[in-house]
Amino acid sequence: MEDGLSIQFTVNGRSHTLKVAVHHTLLDVLRDDLGLTGTKECCLVGECGACTVMVNGRIVDSCLMLAVEADGTEIRTVEGLASDRRLSPLQQAFLDRGAVQCGFCTPGQLMAAHALLSANSHPNLGDVQEGLAGNLCRCGCYLQIADAVLSVAEGEVR
Repeated sequence: MEDGLSIQFTVNGRSHTLKVAVHHTLLDVLRDDLGLTGTKECCLVGECGACTVMVNGRIVDSCLMLAVEADGTEIRTVEGLASDRRLSPLQQAFLDRGAVQCGFCTPGQLMAAHALLSANSHPNLGDVQEGLAGNLCRCGCYLQIADAVLSVAEGEVR
């Protein structure tokens, strides 16, 4: 790749140095170069939230961010939520509350919910609805998703 630029970033706690094409998005690099396919490719225009990841603690649509813009950042994907081969409380709550049907939106929903709970450990329903507004669910699981997030906030899932 003659036209590529070398970038360095940390993804889910692991440091990576890659040469990337200047036109590749963060989504391209996560899925194609790093094999992190939990982050979904869908609309490619930032409308659906399926590609939501955290960059330096803030959620972004990875389809809209060029990979070169991620140089020097810390990125967390849905694969980084679990630890010691155990689901995070939020992931477990999604399962327990039936917030997963087709599962396509789930990674983006989880990342947005994780960011919300990181910023506000005791959200109310309105906070959850606002925090997840950028993430569309094709199956219409919004009530179950909100219930899952609130159950974690209320300490029902550990």
